[in-house]
Amino acid sequence: MRGLLPALTTPHPMAQTLPGVYEDDDFVQRFCSGLDVVLAPVLLTLDSLPAYLDPGTTPDDVLEWLAGWVGIALDGSNDPRRRRELVRSAFALHRLRGTAEGIRRAVAVAFDAEPEIRETGASGWSLDPDAPVPGSSPPSVVVLLRIDDPSPVDLERLDALVAAVKPAHVAHRVEILGPDPAG
Repeated sequence: MRGLLPALTTPHPMAQTLPGVYEDDDFVQRFCSGLDVVLAPVLLTLDSLPAYLDPGTTPDDVLEWLAGWVGIALDGSNDPRRRRELVRSAFALHRLRGTAEGIRRAVAVAFDAEPEIRETGASGWSLDPDAPVPGSSPPSVVVLLRIDDPSPVDLERLDALVAAVKPAHVAHRVEILGPDPAG
């Protein structure tokens, strides 16, 4: 759509870059002018490429494409500010993918609320090779999202997000709860 702006002029007119012998040639000047019209949107887009690659400044219609580059699937249900934050935090989320902290951050960024993560896994250290493995089997994780008004939150969307960021072998369950009655 950026190529359809009226009166879009090229920042680098071709006729000005030609040798002086072509300055008085009417055909060459008109030919270069036609190429300038065709190439202006391309050159202006390339000149602003850094802005296209920054989630904070990229146009909304390019954000989906940029999200694909960083491995984030945008489902269209987030507001533009939240979508930009998801793309901006993609690398940090990928680094923590498969961990309880990664699940917590992904849900917090996507839903603007801090979830409670309950997992069955644990870690331990022992000199005894026959020591019991900590945690319980099979591994699982429960994600509790406690928010003031749970009605607008899509449970299927939360479930899909948790499924995408947890380890594949770990079962999961998600719950959306109202405010904590204990305060």
